[in-house]
Amino acid sequence: MGQEHGNGPGYSDAPHVPVLLAEVLAALQPLEGARIVDGTFGAGGYSRALLDAGASVIGIDRDPNVAPFVTALAADFPGPFSFVAGRFSELDTLVDEPADGVVLDIGVSSMQLDEAERGFSFMREGPLDMRMSGSGTSAADLVNELDETELANLLFSFGEERKSRRIAAAVARVRAEKPITTTLELAQLIEKTIGRKPGDAHPATRSFQALRIAVNGEFDQLVEGLFAAERLLPEGGRLAVVTFHSLEDRIVKRFFAPEKGGPAQSRHLPQQVAEDLRWKPVAKPVKAGDAETARNPRARSATLRMGVRTAAPAREVKTAGLGMPSFKTRGVA
Repeated sequence: MGQEHGNGPGYSDAPHVPVLLAEVLAALQPLEGARIVDGTFGAGGYSRALLDAGASVIGIDRDPNVAPFVTALAADFPGPFSFVAGRFSELDTLVDEPADGVVLDIGVSSMQLDEAERGFSFMREGPLDMRMSGSGTSAADLVNELDETELANLLFSFGEERKSRRIAAAVARVRAEKPITTTLELAQLIEKTIGRKPGDAHPATRSFQALRIAVNGEFDQLVEGLFAAERLLPEGGRLAVVTFHSLEDRIVKRFFAPEKGGPAQSRHLPQQVAEDLRWKPVAKPVKAGDAETARNPRARSATLRMGVRTAAPAREVKTAGLGMPSFKTRGVA
């Protein structure tokens, strides 16, 4: 996971510059001597910058294809860098000592998008897969096996696709003749079904987002990862989270300030006692500037939120009040 650009593991030949890099580094200060968990290692862009700033870093990723980037970074920083294969939702069990900071970059990386055989991109021909871990239910399984109503609800709930019912109906008609198995086959069907206006994003953008989120259980992973960071970080520990669409950002916003996501209290009823704050009031969310979006168009939708841990005990994992989409898929790994 993580939104980066560049190709190949050689940092000097093709640098991997994550979105909002300077802002993330500022959010996690002071870095000299700090112990930081990069929960979404990807191509190692955040990790390398953190190491360059004097921190020690533990990288975590479930994608086996990050191995070349891990090897390259371990060779350059054999002491302060280590890596653990796994999901960032389990970071407090994967990391055996308290950390000073955690960074999470929520989204699919350009490394994954650029590999047509992974099936993430609607711009490249490849199998309709999208599995970050390489196992479990694929996007093709969902497209071909969910009934029409389930598929429409998935596209609407996870992708905010307003034309989800038209798309699902078109998919149902086509798959009745033969399964939909490739990325371009699905992307072209969606474009044919709902059309495309000049200058607009590709009409398959939201549908591919919804399928990717469902295949990889991304909302559940995000919530579990946020609470895992809350358990791991001691008082004063910092958490920086970069998201790439409104559904993720809403979850992170309400996690940091749960009192702002709940219903208003009536003055006619007994007043509820506010919970102890787990996170100190944080700065306003940060967006990428014009210069960065010009270099990397994927940064346009990025939002950074950060929080500083208080001494209050960590909460139990609860999705209530976080604005989690309610749709559940069958058999998603």
